[in-house]
Amino acid sequence: MFELRKSEDRGFADHGWLKAKHSFSFANYYSPEHMGFRDLVVINQDIVSPSMGFGTHPHNDMEILTYIVSGAIRHKDSMGNDYVIQAGEIRTMSAGTGVRHSEFNASHENQLELLQIWIHTDQAGHTPSYDQKIFTREDKLNKFKLVAGSYLDEAPLKIHQNIKMFASVLENGNKLKYSLDSDRYGWIQQIHGQLEIELIQNQKTEVIQLKSGDGLKIEKNIAIKIKSLDESEFLFFDLK
Repeated sequence: MFELRKSEDRGFADHGWLKAKHSFSFANYYSPEHMGFRDLVVINQDIVSPSMGFGTHPHNDMEILTYIVSGAIRHKDSMGNDYVIQAGEIRTMSAGTGVRHSEFNASHENQLELLQIWIHTDQAGHTPSYDQKIFTREDKLNKFKLVAGSYLDEAPLKIHQNIKMFASVLENGNKLKYSLDSDRYGWIQQIHGQLEIELIQNQKTEVIQLKSGDGLKIEKNIAIKIKSLDESEFLFFDLK
C-alpha cells in the first residue's frame, strides 16, 4: 500500500563543496531496494557551496528536472542556453540524443539548495530541449499546482513521459485530497515542514507523518488526504 523512505535513511555524499542526499541509488551510493520508483529514477537533494558546481558533462535519453529551493544556479549547455535559475523556478531538460551542460552556484556568498530529478524518457532519440518557468508561492499555495507533465497534459513544462508533477505549499492546518487511478502510482517528496498523510483503500486507512526530506511511495488505486502540521512544501508525482 505504501513505503516510507525516511530522510535519514537516504544515501549521503559529502564532497566538501557538495552535500547530497539520494532517495534512490545514484553514483557511488547503491541500494538494491531503492533503484527508483516506476519511471522516477533520481531524487537528489543537493546543497552546493558558493561559486561551486558541476563542470560540463553529458546526458542522453533522460528527462532532467531541477527544482530550486533556495539560491540560484547558473546553467550552460550545448544547445546554446545560458541562464540563471532562481529560487521558485523549475528547469526541465530533455537530454534526448545527447546534450552537454554545466551548473554552478550563481552566488559567491550564499549556498544553493536544489532537488535534482531524473525521469526515464518514453523512448530513445528525442531532440534535446530546454525550458524553465517560475512558480510563485501563491501559484502553489494550498493546492496541487501542476508544473510538469507529458505533451498530452496542460502542464506548463513538458517532458517525454506519462507523469504529472505537482508542487505545493500547504499552510498550517490546510488539507488537500488526491485519488490515484487503478493504473497509477504516487510519490510524495517532502521539502520542508511536516505533513500527515491518510491513505485509504478498501475501507482501510493508514496514517503516516512526513518530515523534511522524507519520501513516500504510494501504490495504485488509493485515496490520499494530506494535512499540513506546519507550513509545508512538497512535490507530488502521479506515475504510470
